[in-house]
Amino acid sequence: MGSRVAPLARLLKHRAIYGKIALYPAISTMFTSSFINIAQRTTLLAGLLLSASASALPTQARHAPDLATLINAYRAAPGRCAGVPATPVPPLAVEAALSQIRIVSGTFLEPALENAGYPVEHAEALFISGAADAAEAMQALREGYCARLLGTDIAAVGTIRAGDGWHVVLARPERRELPAPESIGEATLAAVNAARAAPRQCGERQFAAAPPLRLNRALDAAALSHSQYMAQVRYFSHKQKNGSVVGDRALRAGYRWRTIGENIASGQRTAQEAVQGWLDSPGHCANIMNAAFVEMGVGYAVNPARGTLYWTQVLAR
Repeated sequence: MGSRVAPLARLLKHRAIYGKIALYPAISTMFTSSFINIAQRTTLLAGLLLSASASALPTQARHAPDLATLINAYRAAPGRCAGVPATPVPPLAVEAALSQIRIVSGTFLEPALENAGYPVEHAEALFISGAADAAEAMQALREGYCARLLGTDIAAVGTIRAGDGWHVVLARPERRELPAPESIGEATLAAVNAARAAPRQCGERQFAAAPPLRLNRALDAAALSHSQYMAQVRYFSHKQKNGSVVGDRALRAGYRWRTIGENIASGQRTAQEAVQGWLDSPGHCANIMNAAFVEMGVGYAVNPARGTLYWTQVLAR
């Protein structure tokens, strides 16, 4: 029995509703992010689908794990796709979070999933209307979206039954590997000293090469405490809400300084990425190249809900 696909959906079923998000390093005193919006044509598509079938996206949608099982069975033995032989691919992880978001006209998938506690590098939603059960929905998906179902750039799937419609959410989760804390100091120091070893232009200022820095445990402690604070309260600033600044934190850690500076960042996954982000920012670059600084400390912490890394570097004499 063929799938009963509504006429409008039949015309549009080969077009996925999708969104994409790109995060860029935060190298100033506020977190920086850039969203690549859903294309206007797919936003219009979502609106057309919504108006064509008011019951397609009800307030309450239920999880349909059987469709995800059928998708993985198809990936294991696809047979043909678009008329040509297809190669089997590994199964997708069936993630509950992908089945619990509400998709309506204008939904941006990546931010919605991040708000649900499931950050992703990429996500897309496929929509089928009029299929009475998972088997009929799967047949329509094979006819219209076989290439996406067999994609090797996705790793997770969730399915949603919404009235007489079905959403399939395909995603590539955000990488959660964390740098080893015991290696952060040396890795950051190496990147910083490599930058200081040669003359550098920081915005409009030209800096001569500067002597290498050395690590200081008290400055490490001051840096880590501020990263932990920012990660805990998701607050990106040099000044904490109690008014303390880097000089206060260094003194509390036992470092009596004559001159001091601080760089912070959010979102970078490695020490090298954090240092490169600072070097790309004139003010942070100037801190790194300042020959008045002779010691440094560094630390990162992770927001447990979002997995976001917060970095702090303290430079001092």
